[in-house]
Order: sequence, then structure tokens, then C-alpha cells
Amino acid sequence: MNLARRLCAEGAGSVLLAATVIGSGIMAERLAAGNSAVALLANTAATVAVLATLIGMLGPISGAHFNPAVSFVQVLRGQLSVRDASSYAIAQIVGCVLGAVLAHAMFELPLIQASAHVRAGAAQWLSEVVATGGLVLAVMSCASPSVAAWRVPAWIGAAYWFTASTSFANPAITIGRALSNTFAGIRPADASGFIGAQIVGAVLGFYLGKVLFESAARPAAAGERVESRQSLTTETRVP
Repeated sequence: MNLARRLCAEGAGSVLLAATVIGSGIMAERLAAGNSAVALLANTAATVAVLATLIGMLGPISGAHFNPAVSFVQVLRGQLSVRDASSYAIAQIVGCVLGAVLAHAMFELPLIQASAHVRAGAAQWLSEVVATGGLVLAVMSCASPSVAAWRVPAWIGAAYWFTASTSFANPAITIGRALSNTFAGIRPADASGFIGAQIVGAVLGFYLGKVLFESAARPAAAGERVESRQSLTTETRVP
């Protein structure tokens, strides 16, 4: 697949992801009448649905990362070059910023805003380490986009509720949400702490994934080779 087509998929997917996360937060806050639990539930459902759709639709084209942390891990895995990952990250960040603008336009809000939503502190950062590490594990466990289309949204949906940060787990979406003074926003001053925690979580998730998945695959492959040799020997002995 040529790079231009993959970047188009990453950019378009990031626009739609950010527009959904931010737009559903705006709609949820307006309809929930001050009930934050209901608003978060609606925000979660929309995010899970769009992730499943986008991964299933764009996964075969670009891998459906929509996330610089995931692209970085794919470099560590040897599945993406540094040059391509850097291009992916630019497309993802630009896409998430444009997605924030799109969400604001749909709800007749100022297109560019600075969020005042405070999200800081050790508990928030630890939450982002856990959320991003779990996301990377989910990605590394998937053998195909069809599997990723349910595992990744399921993880993000759960992490919305069990982490104190409500699971951003994505540097690009963090930047986009910093430009939205709405339910899904994050104060720009807090964004760097989230991004740093996400990078730490991605690295930890990668190394844990290597232990759990890649080392587990090697004995299976070796077993297949032994089985193949035995089959060959049997065939040779047959008159």
C-alpha cells in the first residue's frame, strides 16, 4: 500500500475519531442535565462505536493506528519504518486538531478554544500509563483488523471507566482535546504530562507484549517445524 494512501486513511480516521470523542461529549453534556455519569456513558458508547467502525474500515489500508504511540510501537516491532511512523504521527495530530474544529463547527462553537478542564497529578498520569499500556497489549495481541475492531474499542471503553483520566491513551487526541473547552477537553498545560505518561505506557506495554505474545509464538513455530519434519520422514518411509 503506498504511503500517500495510508496517510490519507490515518488522517481521515483521526479527524473522525476526534470529532466523535469531542462532539459526543458536547452532545452528552447538553442532554445529561448535569449528570456526569450519564454524559460519560454516552461519550464512551460513541467512542467505542466509532473505533470499531474505523478500525474495521481503515485497518486493511493503514493499520488504523490513529495514535502516535501505536505507530511508535510498530517501529519497535519492526513493522513500520521511522520515516513512515513520523509521517503517520503528523497525519494523526493534524487530523485530531481538524476533528476538534469539525466538532465545534457542528455545534456552533468557537472553532479553536483553549480548554480549562484541569487533568493533572500522579493519579491521572498513572491512569494514562495503564490505559496506554493496555491499549498496546490489545494491539499486539491482534492478528488481523477484524480482531482489533473489537479488542481495541473494548479496552478503551473499559478504561474510560476504570481509570481516573478517562483513558486518553493517545498523544494526538490529547492535543486535539486541549483545543476544546468542552466535556472532553484537557487544559493545554496538562497535556504534556499526559503525553509523557502515554509514551511510558506504550514502552511498558511493548515490552510486556513481547514477553506475552512474541515469545509465546516462538515455541509454537518450533513445534510446527518439528511436526513438519516428522511428517516428511513418515512420507519418506512409505513404500
